[in-house]
Order: sequence, then C-alpha cells, then structure tokens
Amino acid sequence: MTYQEACKKLEEAGQFHVLKHYDSLTEKQKKNLLADIELTDFTVLSYLEKREELMKKGVITPLAAMEISEIEKSRDWFEELGYRAIRQGKVGTVLLAGGMGTRLGSEEPKGMYDIGLTKPVYIFERILSNLLDVVRKASAWIHLFIMTSDKNHDATVAFLAAHDYFGYKPGYIHFFRQEMAPASDYSGRVYMEGPDKIANSPNGNGGWYSSMANGKILEIVKNRGIEWLNVFAVDNVLQRMADPCFVGATIARGCSCGAKVVKKNAPDEKVGVMCLEDGRPSIVEYYDLTDELMNAKNEKGEPAYYFGAILNYLFEVRALEETISRKLPLHIVEKKIPYMDDNGNFVKPDKPNGYKYETLVLDMVHMMDSCLPFEVDRHYEFAPIKNMTGIDSVETARVLCQENGIEL
Repeated sequence: MTYQEACKKLEEAGQFHVLKHYDSLTEKQKKNLLADIELTDFTVLSYLEKREELMKKGVITPLAAMEISEIEKSRDWFEELGYRAIRQGKVGTVLLAGGMGTRLGSEEPKGMYDIGLTKPVYIFERILSNLLDVVRKASAWIHLFIMTSDKNHDATVAFLAAHDYFGYKPGYIHFFRQEMAPASDYSGRVYMEGPDKIANSPNGNGGWYSSMANGKILEIVKNRGIEWLNVFAVDNVLQRMADPCFVGATIARGCSCGAKVVKKNAPDEKVGVMCLEDGRPSIVEYYDLTDELMNAKNEKGEPAYYFGAILNYLFEVRALEETISRKLPLHIVEKKIPYMDDNGNFVKPDKPNGYKYETLVLDMVHMMDSCLPFEVDRHYEFAPIKNMTGIDSVETARVLCQENGIEL
C-alpha cells in the first residue's frame, strides 16, 4: 500500500490520526505502518452506533441433539460414509491457532505450550497426533489449514517445521493469517500501540473463512475438491478431527453443518448451548442464558438446553460459499486495551477503556439452513485449556489425558 492509498483509506474511515507520527518514522517503520493500515478493516467501526441493536437475540427454542445412544445404533454406517468422503479427498480440517499462551503464563503461541510431566508434550503435538489417527485408519492424508495471526505466525511456522510437523505430511499443511480488526476508544477512535503500530487484534474465530478467502487458501479447497471443512480450536487437546462418524452422520442427515456437543456438567457451565433462534440453528453463549432458559425442561424432563458446543464444527463448503457475500454479525466487546497516549507514552490500563470488534463462528452456524448437534463423550473428547489451574485448565487437561492413556 502506498502512502497516498493509506491517506485515502484513513480519511474515509475518519482515522487520519493513525499517520500522526509518520514523518518521524524510519523507512522500515513506515513500511510496517502502511502494511498495518492495509490489513486493518476499519469498516467495523461504523457498527459502534448499532451496538445495542447488535446485542439483541431472536426467539430461542430447543434443538434436539443426536445423542450417543442413537449414534451407536448407526455407527458402522456413519463411519462407512465418513471414511468414503475422507478417502475421496472431500474432507479438510481448519485449526484456529491465532492465539497466544498469555493466560498460561507464556509469551509463545498457545499451541506451543508444553503440557508434559515427564517429557515434552505440546498442544500442537496432541492435535496432530489425533488427526494422524484418522489418517492411518483411512489410509488417506487430510489437508490441514492452520490459521495463525500476525502475532504468532512466524513462531508457529518455525516451531512446527522444527518438529517435523510431528509426523504429519508437510504437503498437506497450509498456513494462513487471520485478518485483524482495530481496537478503539468508546467514541470509535482507533488506538495506537506505538507510532508505527495500530492497536489491532484478531477479528474473532468467525473470521476464519473470510481470512481463507482473502489469503487465497480457498483456491486450494476448490482445486482439491474439498466439500467439507472441519473447524476446531487449538485449546482442546482431546478433540477428534475429521471424525468419520461425525462426518458420516452429518452427510446422512443431509445437514449443511454439524456441531460436536457434550452434555453440560452443570446448568451454569461456561459453554454455549445449541438451540434454534428464530427457527434457525444457533448457539446461545453461557452469559446470555437466562434463568428461564437454564431451568427449562424437555418432554423427557431433562434440561431443554443441555448440550454445549465445544467449537468443533463441520461445514459444507457449498453452504459456506453462500455466506461469504454476507456480513457476519459483529460482537463489540468492552476490553482493557494497551495504547500509546498523545505524548507518546505506552499505557497499560487497569480497567476497560474501549472496544474490540469480533466475529464468532457460532454466527456462521446461524447462517446455515440446518445443523446436526452430534453428542460426544466429554471424558474422551473435551479437555479445553483456558487457564493454568482450576476449571478447564492445564491441570484438568493433564488428568483427562492420562485417564485416556496418553503418556505425559
């Protein structure tokens, strides 16, 4: 991007202050800032005045899941359909790995975190090992698309290469960077992290598909004849990807997407629950669950909103293509945003001072015509690592890994 192009883009967005220190920058800093401006989507700021409207939810009603007992009755058939699709090259996987291990006390990408006790066992290693299980059983390699961010791309690529991709075939691994969204003050004025750096952050886990499209990665999907993309997050070390049974069940039911779910271990567990919103598949985040929804019962006398989504989704590519032209709903979230003040001092606030702008993958589910909530055993497939200790932590994940026979 040229300086003139940057000026035009910033002027249209009302953010010309981004170039305030441009004349005093080194040539390298100027180049960095222009690249930053080019990658930043300033259009999200126009949604700030609609924040209250964006937060409104539609009419929520229950959506029944395909439970484990029902799955077992048709497992052989589902797996046959799934393995056939995998062997035909119709299934690809997408790992959302743009985050850092900050909450784990690490300055490295989260996937590089070592959960081992007697030897190194990295989060990336566990995920690739789980995917290799399917590759071996299917006798067919599966394309893995890894979404990084500006903050961790180089470190992630170098780490996986240094470890020979933990046995995965390099030709089937493709990296792409997540697009960034600016952080702003309460009036919509973009913060600066430094004289040559906009206070940017990844645009939420819903940005994966547009980031694939803008990074030309969808050309690989199209050229390889991939019809299904299994999207999952980096922090669940037990999850199963390209699961033939899950793939086959979604195909058999004729659904445009599937979502792996687990029975909640408590009404207030911090997982979003599957539901219908205005008659379309959706997910209600745990903080949006009212007491009425939390205590509602179905005809069996069980909780009506019982199944939590574990961020392991299967999307039909054809259905995704129809969503790329539509804007995902924006989530405007109040945050503590480090920034450079008008005097050039770096400030790390101790309370929220503005907004970050994110899209969420759960809104992609709501764009689909149909979704199959597919129950899995949480003891076997759900070991999220959000914290160092306590609930959903390194500690709990280690216990679950060991109970599943994984040597740490």
